[in-house]
Amino acid sequence: MSRQTSPALNETHDPKLASWVASANVPDTDFPIQNLPFALFRRRGTGEAWRGGVAIGDRIVDLSALGSLADAWDDAWDDAARHAVALASRDSLNALMAAGPAAWSALRLALSRMLRSEAPARPECLVPQADAEYAVPATIGDYTDFYTSIHHATAVGKLFRPDNPLLPNYKWVPIGYHGRSSTIGVSGQAFHRPLGQTRAAGVEGAPSFGPAQRLDFELEVGIFIGTGNASGAPIAAADAERHVFGLCLLNDWSARDLQAWEYQPLGPFLSKNFATTISPWIVTLEALAPYRAAWQRDAADPQPLPYLDYPALRACGGFDIALEVSLQTASMQRDGMPPATLARSNFRHSYWSVAQLVAHHTVNGCALRPGDLLGSGTQSGPDEAEAGSLLELSAGGKQPVALPGGEARVFLADGDKVVLRGWTSRPGLPRIGFGEAAGTVLPAR
Repeated sequence: MSRQTSPALNETHDPKLASWVASANVPDTDFPIQNLPFALFRRRGTGEAWRGGVAIGDRIVDLSALGSLADAWDDAWDDAARHAVALASRDSLNALMAAGPAAWSALRLALSRMLRSEAPARPECLVPQADAEYAVPATIGDYTDFYTSIHHATAVGKLFRPDNPLLPNYKWVPIGYHGRSSTIGVSGQAFHRPLGQTRAAGVEGAPSFGPAQRLDFELEVGIFIGTGNASGAPIAAADAERHVFGLCLLNDWSARDLQAWEYQPLGPFLSKNFATTISPWIVTLEALAPYRAAWQRDAADPQPLPYLDYPALRACGGFDIALEVSLQTASMQRDGMPPATLARSNFRHSYWSVAQLVAHHTVNGCALRPGDLLGSGTQSGPDEAEAGSLLELSAGGKQPVALPGGEARVFLADGDKVVLRGWTSRPGLPRIGFGEAAGTVLPAR
């Protein structure tokens, strides 16, 4: 069995690198040359085929166009990089995800060298991001959402079980449920308010049916699986990150009133399966290597069972990714007001690591496939201002959250637009971002 060690850094991480794409050198860009995330795109309003692209500043490297330019190849483009470009030129990124870490790394290195300031400029390979539209980057066969923030679990538990907020299994096992891949959409997704059954706590008799009244967002990180595993062949925690293509932003929209009525005994169903919004850009684990965080567990808490432990866990098992959620009401949109920030948190607060989620998901023999998506669960931090849902921010709907212009929310209203953002930075290193995951609530049908 191999043993995962601290992520290796290479020339693509050099903070002194600059690009001939001028917008990639702006200090606050999400997409400097040290990032190079992947998406699936085409020019907006065209019948062009979807294909893979890589963000650089405010441009996209069109991997299909790059693959057709024979004179673009130089010594940086070895056979592995050329093959990876061909895989990424298809109408989904599944084949590239399946190719594995060596292919991903080879492509990243070749692109980095091609885009550096000392390399010949190749503007014919670029498309402005302002001219692009995006699709879900992979065919997602299966989607599992976890519950990895102990701060979120505790805060929500206190609302329903004040004397026993955490169930006894929480600190021992990563909790998750299987979601619905067919309703996952990319940033810009608009969906109708869901319908379902509800019954207020303490009320007897038949439940009512109609539009959800307690609609919420959840600030999460998405985890795209790269290489999968055969059925019956678990992935060891020490090897798990070699099976992860990269991370994105994820909003697991939730109908809290439907959820309260239906979740026992089998967990979420209609309260969660109507929409999930992700960012178009997937940031690779290699790009995030300089921004790793120590994974910490209170000494008084149970420590991971052996199959969930690995040598590098405590040193660098986490990710220092700042997360932000903002809200723009319909009236704010009409008046040209920007979204109002509701909360900021960080993925480093996660109680379980990415590797532990993959290892636990497969330990019973479950097969993961390229393009499968895992959600981290709501990423709330220890402070009230770090709450990743309105359920927490409004104390279960009891304390309205004030917004600019005199509006307030306890839960989402029709026309509300929720925007997630994420980024990471360190002193002496460039800021690396995820773009945004934005979604809008439409009236119930």
